[in-house]
Amino acid sequence: MANVKELKARIEGVQETRKITNAMYLVASTKLRHAREELDKTRPYFDAMRQEVGRVFRTGQSVKSRYFYLPEGGLHKRGVCGILVITADKGLAGAYNLNALRKAEELLKDKPDARLFVVGEYGRRHFRMRHQPFETDFRFTAQDPTFNRARQICTELLDLYDKKELNELVVVYTEMKSSLSTETMLQRLLPMKREKFENENEPEAEEGKFEFLPSFDIVLASVMRSYISGFIYSALVDSFCSEQNSRVTAMDAAGRNAEELLSELSLQLNRERQSAITQEITEISAGAMAQRRNNNREEVSD
Repeated sequence: MANVKELKARIEGVQETRKITNAMYLVASTKLRHAREELDKTRPYFDAMRQEVGRVFRTGQSVKSRYFYLPEGGLHKRGVCGILVITADKGLAGAYNLNALRKAEELLKDKPDARLFVVGEYGRRHFRMRHQPFETDFRFTAQDPTFNRARQICTELLDLYDKKELNELVVVYTEMKSSLSTETMLQRLLPMKREKFENENEPEAEEGKFEFLPSFDIVLASVMRSYISGFIYSALVDSFCSEQNSRVTAMDAAGRNAEELLSELSLQLNRERQSAITQEITEISAGAMAQRRNNNREEVSD
């Protein structure tokens, strides 16, 4: 059993750890609040872009695009699958990173020739340690996502897609369902299903008011780049919200565990102190009794 000195040292260590977890809890809470605000701003734009794509399809029924499945439902040939995995730059966020990486690894088993694009240093370090090839030049941070960063990611991926080096693109990210739950998503971004946009509710009376210049195809290609950038930005913000939410939960749990551990250690320290005091009192009493007996013997002998 640990002595009093060791218990005091351990209590001090737990108290310092609790200070760190409390600080991380406050920082993550602040970042989560700002990220939620950005997420609320993102969704209206994303919905509006989806409606614009639907308007193009309803107006130009014969329009064709490489960004959508072929009429018979098949993929465009040539190229391989590109997998965009969004992770955090660091850990201490519960199972947030592991869930996203596990989902990506399951997809890689089905598509072993896929090209891997990783956002976040945690994910890059994970695949590097497992000797899993990934695009080393594709280096983007997961912290404080911006639309400009999403546009850069979109440009790099769409350039490969337009060159037919990729024939499909899948995004693995974490969606924040509520403040209490998150879900790891595997979303096929390209090619898309045309029916997803044709079903968008839009007043039919407005369709005749729009003209698309110079052509439906060119307008659709331009709108699709904006739509895909918006989707990637939404995925980045959603993942960042989920990361901060998971970190808040993890740090809160760590703080509660530290409180429980401190309570147990304090109780154990008090027991050790009481035991030491009792031992000292016993030794003093035994010494006093021995001294008294010696004095009595001396008096009898005299």
